[in-house]
Amino acid sequence: MKKLFLYATVALALGLGPVKAAEPTDILNVSYDVSRELYEQINKAFNAAYKKETGKDITVNQSHAGSSKQARSILEGLEADVVTFNQVTDVQVLHDKGNFIPADWQSRLPNKSSPYYSFPAFLVRAGNPKHIKNWDDLVRDDVKVIFPNPKTSGNARYTYLAAYAYALEAFNKDDAKAQEFVKKLFANVPVFDTGGRAATTTFAERGIGDVLITFEAEVLGTRKQLGETKYDAIVPPVSLLAEFPVTVVDKVVDKRGSRAIAESYLKFLYTPEGQDILAQNFNRVNDETVKAKYAAQFPATRLVTVEDVFGGWDKLSKEHFAEGGILDKVFTKR
Repeated sequence: MKKLFLYATVALALGLGPVKAAEPTDILNVSYDVSRELYEQINKAFNAAYKKETGKDITVNQSHAGSSKQARSILEGLEADVVTFNQVTDVQVLHDKGNFIPADWQSRLPNKSSPYYSFPAFLVRAGNPKHIKNWDDLVRDDVKVIFPNPKTSGNARYTYLAAYAYALEAFNKDDAKAQEFVKKLFANVPVFDTGGRAATTTFAERGIGDVLITFEAEVLGTRKQLGETKYDAIVPPVSLLAEFPVTVVDKVVDKRGSRAIAESYLKFLYTPEGQDILAQNFNRVNDETVKAKYAAQFPATRLVTVEDVFGGWDKLSKEHFAEGGILDKVFTKR
């Protein structure tokens, strides 16, 4: 340590600048709750590709929880090299409340820095005993619905927004009726977990509820894992596009010297190999060859967007998610 300090002192005296820290051999991917298995597969493939290209070994560590909760953890000091979230606002807050990333973060990678997408869909018990097909079935008195807390989970916020969008369309853009619709939906939720994976556990392992609302990727993946004879997947006729934005966390990677590794990691998600792994895990992708390969596993549906229905994320955040906004007015937490 003394020698290193002496070298640094001499180097500065000679005008050689500070001693450059060695590039780290690990990065931290802070991600949303239901992406554990997905990124375990991504990390294994990336490690092999990175080793082949550079001759170096790399470790990608993972952290998973509700997307909004993860964003707050970074603001409070969790040193994420990259984030792979499920909601634009949870990435944007890293710029707005701490300048962890630049304002133009969405322009740094294709598709607005979203390498894959999904939407809220339904998982029901075998035979669909409650005959659940669309959003209006979820507000019936005889239906209990499971999805996580929209205060902590981006997954749940998409459920809220998809239901709201459906109601606006069903009630000819009557906002008061749309609010009443989602209030009834919230009232049908017996327990609000903090994240999507906990909600899946509540539905599948604890046996609570008639329908689980979560991303299509989680619906199809859960059905495959736990038994296709035990559950049915229901893709509603209309749902809301859920983008999965990613970015390096500039404040962290520049401090740690991990920018090159972090950028390579996110770019890997856009490669044919990365897109294939994403699609294997029931995420919808934009690579045309991969899309064609997995087309049979994805039922047709009509996806509306935050931009078309709510006027964009900025407007939506102020009207719905700000303190005292529409979500606060209609959310009944049990």
